[in-house]
Amino acid sequence: MPTFAPESSELTIGEIATLTGSKLVSDAPRGRRIRNIASLDTAGSDDISFLEDTKLAGDLATTRAGACLTTPQLAASAPSGPILLLTEHPYRAFVLVARTLFPSALRPSSLFDAKGRAAGAHVHASARIETGATIDPLAVIGPRAEIGAGTLIAAGAAIGPDVCIGRQSAIGAGATILYALLGDRVIVHAGVRIGLDGFGYLKGPNGYEKIPSTRRAIIQDDVEIGANATIDRGCTRDTVIGESSKIDNLVQIARSVWVGRHCLIGAQTGVADSVTIGDFVTIGEQVGIAGHVKIGEGAVLAKHSKVDTDVPRGAHSPGPSDRSEA
Repeated sequence: MPTFAPESSELTIGEIATLTGSKLVSDAPRGRRIRNIASLDTAGSDDISFLEDTKLAGDLATTRAGACLTTPQLAASAPSGPILLLTEHPYRAFVLVARTLFPSALRPSSLFDAKGRAAGAHVHASARIETGATIDPLAVIGPRAEIGAGTLIAAGAAIGPDVCIGRQSAIGAGATILYALLGDRVIVHAGVRIGLDGFGYLKGPNGYEKIPSTRRAIIQDDVEIGANATIDRGCTRDTVIGESSKIDNLVQIARSVWVGRHCLIGAQTGVADSVTIGDFVTIGEQVGIAGHVKIGEGAVLAKHSKVDTDVPRGAHSPGPSDRSEA
């Protein structure tokens, strides 16, 4: 039976200590190899885990993990068992190890194990595809589109006319990108819709008249957009997602929204048109933000919040912490 585990590299205990800056017990075998990550209760001898919550300290006594990152305080009462690596920030160190062991898990990959342009990809003759890009079968790339080196366009993705996608980006299966400019190292997961029509209508004597969306969607470098999220193109100004911002699954970003740099937006959040969100804003799950609202830099919005007035810079309500996956 397949495990679907991503391809892993290996790290020795000594390499992990150096990588994370953690302190290794002096007589620990530095050459022992670690190949995977796991929770304390499921780990085996080739796995590394972490412990930073006192409520889970009991799991350390029974774990079969080969190594565990933990704090000096928690290690003081630990029984013999896994090799302990001591650090004040075990979870952060654990994530660093995980990213090093599994670099291929950080972005979508070809569903066809394709290299270059696969047979069955539909690429317009005027499109410009740099050397090293990967185009899966059934992907469609329109006229004058530009795809940078090292970028993946997965199976069934549709890239519209004149769309530009930078280098080392990944566009997941079935995504649709129109009227958009994407930077380098952008990750777009399966089913995302970028640059489609905004929702705008004017009530008239004969019903609702559509307001055209004539601007673009601009996705800056190092942005990640979760599965089935939607980002409309702009109406009176471009829709912009600032560099290094992360958007969870099933988020709706309406037309002409401006999201700053290094923001986190949780799943099922809806952002109405012309909202401005400052840099380093954290938004929890299922938040609703009314149109034309301004969210100040560094604000934190709790999950399930309803926001219909401006939020000052640095305003904080109980919500996701820096370990949140929002």
